[in-house]
Amino acid sequence: MKRIQTSLFVVVMMLTLTALSGCSSSDQAQPSATASQKPTAKLSIMLDWYPNAVHSFLYLAEEKGIFAAHGLDVHMEMPSDTNDALKLAAAGKVDLALSYQPQVLMARGEGIPVKAIASIVRHPLNHLMVLADSGIARPKDLVGKNVGFSSIPLYEAMIKTMVTADGGDPEQVTLTDVGFSLIPALAAKQTDAIMGGFINHEKLLLEKEGHPVIAMDPTRYGVPDYSELVLIASEDGIKKKEAELKSFLAAIREAEEQVAQDPDAALAILLKHEDKTSPLDKDIEAKSLQLLQPLMTEPGVPFGQQSADSWNAVHRWLAENKLIPDTVQAADAYVIW
Repeated sequence: MKRIQTSLFVVVMMLTLTALSGCSSSDQAQPSATASQKPTAKLSIMLDWYPNAVHSFLYLAEEKGIFAAHGLDVHMEMPSDTNDALKLAAAGKVDLALSYQPQVLMARGEGIPVKAIASIVRHPLNHLMVLADSGIARPKDLVGKNVGFSSIPLYEAMIKTMVTADGGDPEQVTLTDVGFSLIPALAAKQTDAIMGGFINHEKLLLEKEGHPVIAMDPTRYGVPDYSELVLIASEDGIKKKEAELKSFLAAIREAEEQVAQDPDAALAILLKHEDKTSPLDKDIEAKSLQLLQPLMTEPGVPFGQQSADSWNAVHRWLAENKLIPDTVQAADAYVIW
């Protein structure tokens, strides 16, 4: 009887300790379910190019844990070709990609089902560039001259629009496809001007090499004010991951605020993520980031917010220049959240 009583006592004590242990574990687990250990959604994003100043908000969001705080595990990839990002997003190989507003409409004209979900750089970075000592002061001065461009029909249309809007005859301008050799083409005076170079990259590099440049803003000469860089996803991806994509937008808005508040800190983070095949020049990227900030944000407008008016204007200009078919609708190319 004594052994039975002792055994019962042991069993009761074990059950009591187990119950207490269960309560303790439950109490400890409760906060993590509502705080830092919430489920994490995986998203992938492909950059438009190698990491540079324009991507600072992404790397800051990763480094500072902003993505994680929004329940996201974000993987960033670099394209092997500048056209890869849009195509891979359309195919669902990546969830998000950085592309260009006119290209989104042109892609839809080719049956590629992508939409923009945010505007990253709200104004053109691609400017018509001439050497400061060339004697060329405005687009109509290019009549009888040679303009190099980088293999994209869009750039041909931009040159012709700018010359026409300034009162010149675009048929009297020679257009030469120089591929990606924009800097040497202008520096060596193989061409009188270039189109396809960005004011936050090619212009800065040319000036650092001792070639002062005049950059002409296309929006002053008939080209609509478009978003140079937009964030895109596939139509299917937007349907399946709308909540995650909205969380991503909230995260990058928070990150861009921090970039604006402390650009030096943001630049330091970016430099840690430079691609070894495309090393960054700290001075160039610092100037680039300073130039980009007012083009990426606008007082009273949330970072990333898109404009229907902008999409309609770009659509109209592309259609007038026969760069998209009549079947393309501006409203199908973007979503505003």
